[in-house]
Amino acid sequence: MEVFVIPIGRDRYELYCETSAQLLDSDPTSKSWFGRLRHRVAGLLHAAEQRRQRGGQDDGDEPSRTSRLQEWLMAWVAERIAEQRLLWNLRSESAVVLACPDDLTTEQAVTLVRRMLQRDYERHRRWVVIDGIAFLFTFIALGPFFLLIPGVANLPAGYFGFRVLGHWLSMRGTAEGIHRVTWTARPCTPLSELRELAMVAPAARAVRVRDIEARLRLQHLSTFFDRVAVHRP
Repeated sequence: MEVFVIPIGRDRYELYCETSAQLLDSDPTSKSWFGRLRHRVAGLLHAAEQRRQRGGQDDGDEPSRTSRLQEWLMAWVAERIAEQRLLWNLRSESAVVLACPDDLTTEQAVTLVRRMLQRDYERHRRWVVIDGIAFLFTFIALGPFFLLIPGVANLPAGYFGFRVLGHWLSMRGTAEGIHRVTWTARPCTPLSELRELAMVAPAARAVRVRDIEARLRLQHLSTFFDRVAVHRP
């Protein structure tokens, strides 16, 4: 797997990859509540990843209210997958190549990545606990109410259950990246050009970022760069 070290400022970076996310395996015959939850979330993740690979376009005529809600849900899940794709994939990797700006040495790049993964590990571990408590509360407190309404799912519990599994997968990936993965680095000159673009107005930088995206043969770099440049000031 290849991971790109994206500069979003003079001394700030984000990690990026476009490898399809390694999603959950599940047992459809499981009778435990955790097994059933895992199976439902796995199906949702696979559907959302297929949607992303199609470019988010679905066939059909004028969508109904239900189909619009489903489309929104798939878009939301696909965005969560995009955000955590790298960490989820690290669960099954033993060696990763870092494409990094050419003004970073190999040692600097590897040290940077391990520090970022440690930060992410602590963040996801905290959210596993927080969302786990919220899931148990909504599952126990609201479960009997939703049982009285045939065909209606316990959406609050499902939401927090999805978040627990997502953070758990990310936490496992960061642990593998810190302790098991062998990292090697290669210089990538086009990435160095991104360093100053985070400070440029979106309209002015768009053409230059898309040019770098094309040169690196990446599909979603410009979308990712715009998101992290805005939300990571």
